[in-house]
Amino acid sequence: MNNFVAPSLLAADKTKLLDEIKLVENEGCEYLHWDVMDGVFVPNTSYTVEDVSSFAKKHKMINDVHIMVANPKEEAIKFAKAGADIVTFHIEAVNCPVCAGKIINSLHALNCKAGISIKPGTKVKAIEPLLDKVDLVLVMSVEPGKGGQKFMPVALRKIKKLRRLIDKNNYNCLIEVDGGINNETAKKCRKCGADILVAGSYLFGHEDIKERIQTLR
Repeated sequence: MNNFVAPSLLAADKTKLLDEIKLVENEGCEYLHWDVMDGVFVPNTSYTVEDVSSFAKKHKMINDVHIMVANPKEEAIKFAKAGADIVTFHIEAVNCPVCAGKIINSLHALNCKAGISIKPGTKVKAIEPLLDKVDLVLVMSVEPGKGGQKFMPVALRKIKKLRRLIDKNNYNCLIEVDGGINNETAKKCRKCGADILVAGSYLFGHEDIKERIQTLR
């Protein structure tokens, strides 16, 4: 198990985005989490392929791009080509595990890692056939689409189950958790086996961001 931190730019000050990126990079964060929304799969919109392309190479963190889109097959490739190191898409946005597998293969062909995400209402069983193929599983602990929501404890059971499956089968797959992460929920997620914690409003906009990052580890 790892103790990586992925600041979510959804909560960053977009008028000084590079400064915000450099801030978390200088504090030792390993991942930079980009939330992409199309206004269809989720009601809001956020970062675009142009945003990722503009900033992907201006830091040394891993560009962790979470696409909440209705058409992941095409969008995943766009973000991989724009500089994403990992593109994570939703199992709920594809018709079946076979379709998801094709997207995963397409990303790997571009030397981009692939992640699969599940909403709070989706069971781990839905992605079990993909665990030997993906590089990351993103467990949503809130409904995707906006920041600042309250952590949903149902995520903890999923993290535990994923940890058991990954360790038992020796899969090369990280567990990431996104939604309502703070110093208290972080402890619970780490205890259950999470490798990467995504946090936005808990980090950005606070003077003690250095200390807050450490509490997530």
